[in-house]
Amino acid sequence: MKIEGRNAVLELLKTDKTVDKILIVKNPQGVLNKIFSEARKKGIRVQFVDERALNRESAEKRHQGVIAFTSDFRYSSLDEILSSVEDGKGLIILCDGIEDVHNLGSIIRVAECVGANGVIIPANNSASVTEAVVRISAGAAEHMKVAKVNSLNRTVDELKKRGFWLYALEADGKSIYESDLSGNVALIIGGEDSGVKKLTREKCDFTLALPLYGSVNSLNASVALGIAAYEVVRRR
Repeated sequence: MKIEGRNAVLELLKTDKTVDKILIVKNPQGVLNKIFSEARKKGIRVQFVDERALNRESAEKRHQGVIAFTSDFRYSSLDEILSSVEDGKGLIILCDGIEDVHNLGSIIRVAECVGANGVIIPANNSASVTEAVVRISAGAAEHMKVAKVNSLNRTVDELKKRGFWLYALEADGKSIYESDLSGNVALIIGGEDSGVKKLTREKCDFTLALPLYGSVNSLNASVALGIAAYEVVRRR
């Protein structure tokens, strides 16, 4: 896996993940010098190359002068996520049909910022954690536990057994500002076109909505999640 971009690589170096090598543009400045310094402390091989070499290695030509080569993203298990939950203070994010890598990256960034225990994505019909997702998350994917499950609905059932309240975020739900968000909370965010799937929604304890006062009838998935997740945190 190639991790591109200054923030993403810097966050990668804060973890214990194996980094095979790092390419940095010649005559580095600012943050790139910091990346070089941190890499040297960890004994990671660094090569200084020209811009053309970085462009050849970059998938989207948005490397910002640095690319790190590391092993493929390691997904966590549901048990690993649950092991970090403090009773009554759990917060888990479930993605139902999030196929756009930009949305997934932003969702993971939100989850990390609010201190969520983990993000759960289905194995099928969903974006996976790729180099682009790591970059878009600004490196948050290196710190956030992400589990890939075969059945989101079975996972919902398991979370309910483990003491979580399940909330689907949908436009026709009850206002989040009038809802009790105490205890262990799992928020389910659906794809921008399809929303939370019918069966998954039926399995949830509640459906929540964010009031909309303008002409547009929906929010971007990651924006909606951010508002809802911070409301959960605010109540605590």
